[in-house]
Amino acid sequence: MEKNRSSFSSQFGFIIAAAASAVGLGNIWRFPYLAAQDEGGLFIFVYIILTLTFGFTLLTAEIAIGRKTKQSPLTAYSKIHKKFGFVGILACLVPTIILPYYCSIGGWVFKYLSLYVTNQSTKAVADDYFGNYISGTWQPIIWMIIYFGITAFIVISGVEKGIEKFSKILMPILVVMIIGISIFSITLKHEEIVDGQTIVRTGLDGLKVYLIPNFGAVKENPTLLLTIIMDAMGQLFFSISVAMGIMVAYGSYAKDDTNLIKSINQIEIFDTAIALLAGLMIVPAVFTFQGMEGMKGGPGLIFISLPKVFDAMGIAGKFIGTIFFIIVSFAAVTSSVSVMEAIVSSMMDAFHLSRIKSSIIVTIYTFIAGILVCLGYNKLFFDITLPNGSSAQLLDIMDYISNYVMMPLIAFSESILIGWVVKPEYVIQEITKGKLKFARKGLFVVMIKFIVPILLLILLLNSFGLINKLINLLSGAN
Repeated sequence: MEKNRSSFSSQFGFIIAAAASAVGLGNIWRFPYLAAQDEGGLFIFVYIILTLTFGFTLLTAEIAIGRKTKQSPLTAYSKIHKKFGFVGILACLVPTIILPYYCSIGGWVFKYLSLYVTNQSTKAVADDYFGNYISGTWQPIIWMIIYFGITAFIVISGVEKGIEKFSKILMPILVVMIIGISIFSITLKHEEIVDGQTIVRTGLDGLKVYLIPNFGAVKENPTLLLTIIMDAMGQLFFSISVAMGIMVAYGSYAKDDTNLIKSINQIEIFDTAIALLAGLMIVPAVFTFQGMEGMKGGPGLIFISLPKVFDAMGIAGKFIGTIFFIIVSFAAVTSSVSVMEAIVSSMMDAFHLSRIKSSIIVTIYTFIAGILVCLGYNKLFFDITLPNGSSAQLLDIMDYISNYVMMPLIAFSESILIGWVVKPEYVIQEITKGKLKFARKGLFVVMIKFIVPILLLILLLNSFGLINKLINLLSGAN
């Protein structure tokens, strides 16, 4: 089976595909709204530190595991140690849960893109448009199917002719467009009258809010730093595609002569740069037209707040809005391709099925589950409170289970496996194959053995609302 295993054509092919996986809705949609609601520059400061330490450690471990075992996530962990086969099962279940709801959100993006392309963008400005759309019956399902159809076509086409080729075409276009809108965003200016006074806000003002850390906010609210750290850690899972089997699968396609150290550094830099640019593209524009109030838009930032911003720009806004949703569409598809590939590759390795058969099975499942997710906003609607205190329906529950429970659990188990069972040398030997110098070797060892497990344990406790209960208990005692 391993002899016939597909692979990326070159180191560049591996890097661009892995980077394309990392640059998805997590970076274009999730990162900006978290940065906006978590004190802008303070969130970015914490995020960059965690990327260079926490994220680097997990990314290195997973890519090394993939190439060393030449297996997909479902079978890779049991090949390292039989007692850790459950990690592979969890790592395969995560993308299986994520794919249907990711494609549903991808369908929302396609719908908004269609509004701008067909000159109907004014519809998106209405306060109730987004809510009315996702609670509809047929349109969300149709757009989800269209979105997933493109994803499935690319995966069925294979590693080199599908994933790698697609990534090489879209990623350069994506980067150019993001840079273009980011530059435009900081040139914006808006005036409005508030209580008889003229208020002027500019993109540069928004840039300062976005980039300059407000450490004073932590002094006023000490628990804020913990919230930001937890948000940044959760964001990293999506940003660099770890703890969901993707990087293990992509690592298994990397050739033995691929310089993994150089590749990991480039993926890390590329992913962080795109995340920062995505925020630069969105946050200054939202601040310019809606002030600090707009910065608290949360998950609805790109579907509710941004259409209003584009509308306020006039004629230019329609063009900018179109380019923006093209960017988000490209980014979403590159990530959903990697999520589906993690499932398909696992089925191929575990059950020795062909790529086409595996893809068909995954397609049927995702089609059915995706419809149920879409119906979760209307015919199957319900509302429950999650352990972390947030209100949820079907999509939120799937996101909570995969992102807030299973992914931290996978990463925690992975850190125990590499840090204490087979020891860090297992990964280091693979990373330094070809007598390469591993400059961050000491950092990797300390992180994988001590710091990463502790941080993940705190994240897990926070997911169940236990950290807040402990803080409240201590506050009451004082």
